[in-house]
Amino acid sequence: MNPAARAFWLSSPGHGELREVTLPEPGEGEVLVRALYSGVSRGTETLVFRGGVPVSQHDVMRAPFQEGDFPAPVKYGYLSVGVVERGPDALIGRTVFCLHPHQSRYVVPVTAVTVVPEQVPAARAVLAGTVETAVNALWDAAPLIGDRVTVVGGGMIGCSVAALLARFPGIRLQLVDADPARAETAKALGVDFATPADATGERDLVVHASATEQGLTRALELLAPEGTVVELSWYGDRRVTLPLGEAFHSRRLTLRGSQVGTVSPAARPGRGYAERMALALDLLADPALDALITGESDFEELPELMPRLTSGEIPALCHRIRYPDPA
Repeated sequence: MNPAARAFWLSSPGHGELREVTLPEPGEGEVLVRALYSGVSRGTETLVFRGGVPVSQHDVMRAPFQEGDFPAPVKYGYLSVGVVERGPDALIGRTVFCLHPHQSRYVVPVTAVTVVPEQVPAARAVLAGTVETAVNALWDAAPLIGDRVTVVGGGMIGCSVAALLARFPGIRLQLVDADPARAETAKALGVDFATPADATGERDLVVHASATEQGLTRALELLAPEGTVVELSWYGDRRVTLPLGEAFHSRRLTLRGSQVGTVSPAARPGRGYAERMALALDLLADPALDALITGESDFEELPELMPRLTSGEIPALCHRIRYPDPA
C-alpha cells in the first residue's frame, strides 16, 4: 500500500488549503517520489493564486501535473525535488526533479523526472525550472561575445538570466531593478547593478523580466539602434501600453517574445525538453545561484504563506518549501 500524501490546492482565488491525496500504485514505467523540497515561483504562482490567469490562456498555462481548472479549485506548481521510493532499480534512492505541484508524495511516469547531478544539492535543485526558462531565453536572445546586455527586472527569472549571462565571455552586463535591495543579489551573482534611472544605455540586447509596463518601456529606451528586447514577462490579465510611435521605427528596434513552453528554434536541432532540463540542472552546480533562494518554510505553512507572498508582505525571489521527514 502506498503511504499517505497531501497536496496544496488553490480552493478559491486568494485562498489555499492542504488536501489529502489517494495515490495510485505505481505501474510499469512509473515512480513514486517523496518530496524533499518544492519552490514557489513568485511571479507565475502568485498570479495564479490571485486568480489572474485570463480565460484565453487557461489551456496554455496548464502545468504538467495540474489538477482542476483555472481560476479554482486548482492544484498548481512545477518546482519539486524528491527521492524515488519505488520504481526501476536504477532510480530507487536517487534525487530527482519533477515539474509537479506542491505535494508530499506523487506517482509520475519515469520520463517526467530528471536525476539531479551529484554536485547539485537537492535544496538548490528547486531552481531547475527557472534556470530552464533562462536557458531557453538565452537560446532565443543569442547574445554574442562583447555584447552590451541589460536584464531589466531582478526577480527570479531575471536573476537566473543574469546569472547565466555572467558566465559569457566579454559580455558587458547590468541588472536593473527598481528595488535597490536587489543590488545585494546582483553582487552575489557577480553582476553590475543599477536602478532604472541610472541604467546604462546604448545596449545591444535587453532581456525584460519585470512584468511591468514601466520596465518594458525602459527596456526599449535602453537599446542602441538595431537593438533587441527579449520579453520574458507574463502579464496575465493586464494590458500593456508601449511608446511604439516614438523612436521605435526610426531606430529599427526589435521586440520579441520568449516562452519556455516551446524549445527555442535557435537550439541545436534535435534538442528537446529533456535535454534542456538536464542542462539546467548541470548549470545549478554553481553555488552563486543560492542567492535566488530568499526564504524557506514548512509545507504545512503554505496556506498562510501564499497570501503573504502574493501581497508582497514577504519579498521573495524563490521561496523554498521544506517537507517533513518520513515517520
